[in-house]
Amino acid sequence: MIHLEGTVLSGSNNVFEIECDDTDDDGNHILRSCSFKSKRLKVETKYYNPLAPGDRVQIEIEDSEDEKGQILSLVPRKNAFIRWNIKGRAPQLLAANLDYIILVTTPGEPDFRPRFIDRELVQAEYQNLTPIIVVNKYDLPEAQDPDFQNRLSIWEEIGYKVLRISAKTGEGLPELAELITGKLSALVGQSGIGKSSMVNVLDNSCVLKTGSLSKKYGKGSHTTTKGTLMHIHLNESIVGGIQNVYASIIDTPGVRRFVLNDIAADELALYFPEMEKLVGKCKFGTNCAHESEPGCKILEAVEAGLISEERFESFRRIREEIITGNWED
Repeated sequence: MIHLEGTVLSGSNNVFEIECDDTDDDGNHILRSCSFKSKRLKVETKYYNPLAPGDRVQIEIEDSEDEKGQILSLVPRKNAFIRWNIKGRAPQLLAANLDYIILVTTPGEPDFRPRFIDRELVQAEYQNLTPIIVVNKYDLPEAQDPDFQNRLSIWEEIGYKVLRISAKTGEGLPELAELITGKLSALVGQSGIGKSSMVNVLDNSCVLKTGSLSKKYGKGSHTTTKGTLMHIHLNESIVGGIQNVYASIIDTPGVRRFVLNDIAADELALYFPEMEKLVGKCKFGTNCAHESEPGCKILEAVEAGLISEERFESFRRIREEIITGNWED
């Protein structure tokens, strides 16, 4: 028996495509289809899915020429991006071992949903990930709407990086390419947001299926049905003519409802960076719900304009969603 390590590229029905650390005669990493040697990884039983793209695993093969193997164990993750899967009633792993989590939004088609992004930002903060907000379809007329521009400015003032791009016109793509070069990043966002179109433009040799919006609801159709890790060869025209520039991207399935995982209502303010430094300083300390209590430092900061009213309203509504379990689409 030969023991190896490898990286999970994708998987379904407990069969995973693993990019193994050994290489062929041309120096390319060998891909193997692997299943679990035992029925389940004991450490992963709480998750809807046991492994995610980006996970590192130890596998066993009988011979170096084998195209299949068995997964023995999971190498401890440095991080993971997780959401609560309502249908499966369990946390769902979307991606693991990331350098960046790229939160994709648009000014329209589908409609701009700032609280969707705020929930993703909260989950990223909770899991100590570095989020990047990427506004795709920035060529649309809706991008010039003052309210839309205000929300982007609010995120930037907090300290989040916001990139304005268009997969259609190429605007902003060089900056995005520079950011992801040599890194492992995951694209997360609503259905129809244009994640696959972004990948297709970044690497014109990679053709991913893209979908149109539902005319009835203005919502995207699901074209990416499972998360997949890809090594993309960045288009030379985007990286200043430099050859052989690569990035690793996990394209995750689009979601219409992003539900937070493992975050309590009374801890939510800890994951709003502009509020975190004030937690515990209110008159009622950590018992303050930041609603109408006298001596609430967060309310005082909102009144003083130090915390935006838009973000505070988002905080209040997300807190209510956690308490009631009724999450906005």
